[in-house]
Amino acid sequence: MITTDHDRSRLRAPALDRETSMTLAATEYQRVADLLGSLEPEQWTMPTECPGWTVRDLAAHMLGMVEMAASLREQLHQTRAARRRSTGVFIDALTALQIEERAGMTPAQIRDRFAVRAPKAVRGRRRIPGFVRRRPLAVPGEFGGIAEPWQIGFLTDIVLTRDPWMHRIDITRATGAEHVLTAEHDGVLVADVVAEWADRHGEPYTLHLAGPAGGHWSQGRGGPEIELDAIEFTRILSGRASGTGLLSTPVPF
Repeated sequence: MITTDHDRSRLRAPALDRETSMTLAATEYQRVADLLGSLEPEQWTMPTECPGWTVRDLAAHMLGMVEMAASLREQLHQTRAARRRSTGVFIDALTALQIEERAGMTPAQIRDRFAVRAPKAVRGRRRIPGFVRRRPLAVPGEFGGIAEPWQIGFLTDIVLTRDPWMHRIDITRATGAEHVLTAEHDGVLVADVVAEWADRHGEPYTLHLAGPAGGHWSQGRGGPEIELDAIEFTRILSGRASGTGLLSTPVPF
């Protein structure tokens, strides 16, 4: 049964299998670490497409997320502190907290700390048992101005990898740094996004995405034929660029 995007009451679960999800997480964290290690000092202050955030802010946020995944104590600290200060969207309060608490760190300290904590974050995510991952999040996922129920596993297996993946795009676009893309990694992430996007809108389509992370997908007959670069497609679905028609159906990153 196809679930359209206006029906966002269904508890959303991860579509990728556990081993694939954790392999993607490990690879993505390593690529972020490599990217941060390649940046020159002046590139850390460059503005990004995330309003009000510099490259350094994005890196501090990503470090906060891996430290949250690596340590239960840190997870409890960040969650409680963000809830106390939240007057609207919880994730906005959480990311602001992560950046503020790392304001005193130099770019080199952020870079080095990320490289150390990222493998521990993968292990922390991998240790979460199935019965926990199938439970609903206490705070509903929210994007596009609408809250929807997520399984804990949708956050820990899927979104926690999409987030640094998209921010890696943000940083490379801001700095001109090399954007490493492969079918074996980025292509799998994009294919999962396409599948969720198709499930959310539930309409027929034909999609051709160019680039190393691209591919060809279709559903039903008589729908629009869409041709885009794979990265631009994900930027549109994340809200970083505008889209019309089926491309106005958002997917969380």
